[in-house]
Amino acid sequence: MSFGRLERSQSAQPISEINVTPLVDVMLVLVVIFILTAPLLTSAIKLDLPQSAAAKPVQAPIALTLVVDRAGQTFLADQAVTTDRLAQALRQAAQANSDTELRLRADAQVPYGRVVEVMGLAQQAGLHRIGFVADPGAPAKP
Repeated sequence: MSFGRLERSQSAQPISEINVTPLVDVMLVLVVIFILTAPLLTSAIKLDLPQSAAAKPVQAPIALTLVVDRAGQTFLADQAVTTDRLAQALRQAAQANSDTELRLRADAQVPYGRVVEVMGLAQQAGLHRIGFVADPGAPAKP
């Protein structure tokens, strides 16, 4: 028997490249988790609301259109009305639904006092939602 060195084969060289397959797998799992949980986060608060016979669903607000022309004449629903008739119609609308919106369309030449007078009638009648309608045209010249 001879005692000598044993011949060894060369060992495998380490892989110097990064294996990205596990990284891609983890990232895809995270993307799927985020896709599934994102819709749940928007409605995270769950409520069990009490029931009542008096509760009613919210209705879309009713809108009345009031037009004041250049001469100061008022038109409600495209019909000329006097100041007394206007006040009565606004009171009836407020009694029917307190959330009724009054859309005020006044000519550019109408005096400010007349517009304020009409707004005062609406507020006395109980209509507190007043919207001013304007044309989306070019801005007025100074």
